[in-house]
Amino acid sequence: MVRHMTRLVTLKKDLGESYTPVYFLAALGNGGMAVAFFIYLNFMVPHPNTPIITFDGLAAFMSGATLPIQLLILGAMAGILFFGIRHFWLLAWNLREYRAYRQTLAYQALRQGNHEIKLIGVPLALAMTVNMSFAAGAAFIPGLWNIVEYLFPVAMVAFLIIGLFALSIFLSFFSRVLAGAQFDCSHNNNLGQLKAVLTFGLVAVGFAAPAAMSENTVTVAASIIGSLFFMSVAMVLGLILFILGFRSMLAHGLTRESSVSLWIPLPILTVLAVAVIRQVNGLTFLFGVPEGAVNTLAIRTQSSPALMLVLITFVLALQILFAVLGYAVMRRVNYFRTFVSGPERSVDSYAMICPGTALFVFGMFFIHLGLVRTGLLTKFSVEYFVLLVPFVASQIFAIRTMLRLDRKLLKPEPVTQTSTPTAAVA
Repeated sequence: MVRHMTRLVTLKKDLGESYTPVYFLAALGNGGMAVAFFIYLNFMVPHPNTPIITFDGLAAFMSGATLPIQLLILGAMAGILFFGIRHFWLLAWNLREYRAYRQTLAYQALRQGNHEIKLIGVPLALAMTVNMSFAAGAAFIPGLWNIVEYLFPVAMVAFLIIGLFALSIFLSFFSRVLAGAQFDCSHNNNLGQLKAVLTFGLVAVGFAAPAAMSENTVTVAASIIGSLFFMSVAMVLGLILFILGFRSMLAHGLTRESSVSLWIPLPILTVLAVAVIRQVNGLTFLFGVPEGAVNTLAIRTQSSPALMLVLITFVLALQILFAVLGYAVMRRVNYFRTFVSGPERSVDSYAMICPGTALFVFGMFFIHLGLVRTGLLTKFSVEYFVLLVPFVASQIFAIRTMLRLDRKLLKPEPVTQTSTPTAAVA
């Protein structure tokens, strides 16, 4: 019994050359799932006085809510706490293993080939840490919103550092392959390189948060400019790497193990679209709110509802396209039965987690900002919950897959005791 309990909380260690920075996707997935549970609270619990739900808003609402509603809110908070703790746990494990990995020959070899871009997993996970910490802090720390204007600059500095760190990794890789013609297109037959785009997109969406929430014009302006910078980097690189990846896939085919990369565009589309939504709210605050207006929150969040519906629907349609395409290809190559529930092990399988989470998150934006806000759908109606089902199913799929992969890829192998001959011991 004790042995089984110990194995549940124990991770592999001292992987050495068998480690890969792709393991950072495990921390990324847990952080994204914590944010997903925060999204439930943010869209379903009223918060008329703050742009996002806060602990104080939750406490006030729960005091007058029925017991089932209180239990649902506590369940969502438990989800934030559970996956948030797992995120920091796996982040610490990754940083420890990565530090040792940098001393190996495998790391030096990684820096000389197509796979150097895997190093982008480090800033990718760190960007999620900042995003998730802000959401968790809002949900659990009383009175946090009273000092939020002081936290926004700190968060933007953190995102700037992480963004520049990611940029240095990518420039090191890209300058090497461009200057020395060292990029092997025949082995680029996947969309794995788009992890770099996801990193810059995650920095951009985090940078844009103050634009949607701050009441300080300098903070909002800096937020918009910083977000636009990293979003521009993400979009340019995304266009280049997307075309190169598909060209190579059409020429050389797609390997079974890398077929999961077809789902990477889903989280990229989510973070870039949410960044645009936040930027629009910030621009409305800067240029669309009448001077002397008392309730700027109501004005900035009601900006261009029809245009917002078009944007959100367009992005969701692209996500559904890549979701269906990726599923069709992975099913054709028998990916799920091989690398998820089957015997084969591939750390790249962690790339399945963020797409499922991202589809749920943006589905919530589609329902609430696209349909409820425009008056096309009544909140908490039968139709509302029917539309919610496929997005919740996407989240459940992500959770089940993540926990299964954790058991398969992160847990130590069970030790089997065998009898040893006496002569051998002697």
